[in-house]
Amino acid sequence: GNVNLKDGYGVTPLGVAAEYGHCDVLEHLIHKGGDVQALADDGASILFEAAGGGNPDCIALLLEYGGSGNVPNKAGLLPIHKAAYEGHYLALKYLIPVTSQTAIQKSGLSPVHSAADGQNSQCLELLIENGFDVNTLLAEHISNSYDDERKTTLYFAVSNNDILCTEILLKAGANPNKDPLNCLLVAVRAGNHEIVRLLLSYGANVNCYFMLVNDTHFPSAIQYALNDEVMLRLLLNHGYNVEMCFDCMHQDIFGNSFVWSTPEEEILPGWTSSVIKDNPFCDFIAVPWLKHLAGKVVRVFIDYMDYVPLCTKIKFVLETQKEWTEIRQILDNPRPLKHLCRLKIRKLLGLRRLQKLSSMKKFPLPPVLKNYILYKEYDLYGKGIHLE
Repeated sequence: GNVNLKDGYGVTPLGVAAEYGHCDVLEHLIHKGGDVQALADDGASILFEAAGGGNPDCIALLLEYGGSGNVPNKAGLLPIHKAAYEGHYLALKYLIPVTSQTAIQKSGLSPVHSAADGQNSQCLELLIENGFDVNTLLAEHISNSYDDERKTTLYFAVSNNDILCTEILLKAGANPNKDPLNCLLVAVRAGNHEIVRLLLSYGANVNCYFMLVNDTHFPSAIQYALNDEVMLRLLLNHGYNVEMCFDCMHQDIFGNSFVWSTPEEEILPGWTSSVIKDNPFCDFIAVPWLKHLAGKVVRVFIDYMDYVPLCTKIKFVLETQKEWTEIRQILDNPRPLKHLCRLKIRKLLGLRRLQKLSSMKKFPLPPVLKNYILYKEYDLYGKGIHLE
């Protein structure tokens, strides 16, 4: 029979043998005149099919007989992308040296994107060891095909709730602030405390805003943590700008009008300073389906502030809640001097130092004082406390 006969998808017997990893059959077909350069209807080469099958002997055989790692399918994917996504470590080892950077650039995505998307940590580490850049961005046309317009390898790992791949990428230098929807917001919304901790410790912008659409005056992350005190304190301990939650156009409880302020924040490399000012926190928390959380949330906020400028609107909501007595008692009395000193020291240190625990370890202060500055008494996640 004809060894190059195609099925309904344009796949030859050679392609089927490669896909299923039957190396002896593959070699026999090649010796009988099977076309190693044949393409299926979707543009997949025989080597692409072999990359999906994962048999390294099939890959080696096809390369020996003229197979190319630089032939994309119609979706633009190369064999190296397929092997990385499927987690075929040994196949990937063969494909890395035979795939050109030009072909990868033309494809619009890096194999590290594929490995992270497929949640394959070993393949991800292999690619990083071979010099692949963890900060390579998806091409615009690929990024635009996703609703969230993701760009980075790290985003794939975070959106998959993949702690191991997230840690590998961050340790390799992945920038957590490159996507329109910040990786931190994805992790907070998913309730993944460990990924949030990792992102913050590697410089994720705790005060980020959703860059595509934003309707809050306060930094976005807190709105996804209102019902999770562990997450709430994780964000606040790492420098969330809680003052912005009390910045509004309403009068305060003494009748004074607030002036809508411009947030003065430390802009770190890769952070955006763009803020769309719209919905203040008092309006946000006062809606019927959230206002029952207001007392609990504001009580937590107070631990990270000196003077708390309550407006009439949020006071009206708080007065109906069980936490109001304690909140009022705190507001009616001067804050402890040690607390005020902590706030001042944290401001002088800046977010970069506060987030980088390694630099704080070298800071010439007694451990007790360092722990106090870092709000360790409120590090519920670090203590392994999981509240109901």
